[in-house]
Amino acid sequence: MPPGDTSLPTRSFGRHPDRFSLIGLGGGHLSRSSVTDAEADVVIKAAIDSGITFMDTAWDYGYGASETRYGRALRGRRDDVFLMTKVCARDAKTARIQLEESLQRLQVDQVDLWQLHEVNYDNDPEWIFEAGGAIEALLEAREQGKVRYIGFTGHKSPHILRAMLDMDIEWDSCQMPISPFDSSFRSFGREILPLLNARGIACLGMKSLGGNGQFVGVGGVTAQQCRRYALSQNISVLICGMVNDDDLQQDLEIAKNFEPMPEAEQEQLLMAIRREATDGRHEYFKTTTYFDHEYHRSAHGYPEFAEIRNR
Repeated sequence: MPPGDTSLPTRSFGRHPDRFSLIGLGGGHLSRSSVTDAEADVVIKAAIDSGITFMDTAWDYGYGASETRYGRALRGRRDDVFLMTKVCARDAKTARIQLEESLQRLQVDQVDLWQLHEVNYDNDPEWIFEAGGAIEALLEAREQGKVRYIGFTGHKSPHILRAMLDMDIEWDSCQMPISPFDSSFRSFGREILPLLNARGIACLGMKSLGGNGQFVGVGGVTAQQCRRYALSQNISVLICGMVNDDDLQQDLEIAKNFEPMPEAEQEQLLMAIRREATDGRHEYFKTTTYFDHEYHRSAHGYPEFAEIRNR
């Protein structure tokens, strides 16, 4: 695909006029220690050249590695993308510090979207909205123009995200799992997506392959089916983890040739995986703390895995 090809279909950012590619580049995979700086640079630049305009990262991905890699790759390309990062702190003071660190790593003065990361614990909403909570930093940053939009993410349970939606805040986005497996167990797609759509809040889909690709092969399901199912839901973008050209080309092919999956085909897919989907065994980002970053586990007093094994 030649550089500058922007033929990917686009979608709107919820109620806002911004538009970007229907798939986005995930920053978590790009922070892995198995990926070199040079390899990440190639993937990011190739993604932009191929028409991917939504860039996802977070303060804690690779302890700053992801944001730093984006910062280098986006030199001279900032205006070509919709750039999002996330904050981990639950108090305003630390959140302000993390934002400044993110901006410095990304080498920008403003990000398009700043989200509260991993709202996964039942008391996270309470911590975020208490006096001196992180929400104060988000609203302040939006007023100051350091961020254009604010939102939150979560992958544990719909009831926690519902608590965030119940707060008196004009949210711009919510990032959450969207996949065939999600449909049958603690479903974000069934319980939260309709609420977002009704309020014009952009849904940023993630973990359509499970986060580590574990959905592929279960019940004969392919990556193409999982991605297509997720893209067939009423979401603004599907964030995809890509670490090499093979990953990139696979997801570009899916995006360029995307056609909505008919309802009957969706139901057939859900029935094919139902036996293994209804207990959440493959969605361990919902049922365990495996996908919870140690920053958040530590903040909530959860021991490290090694500490648990040694007890």
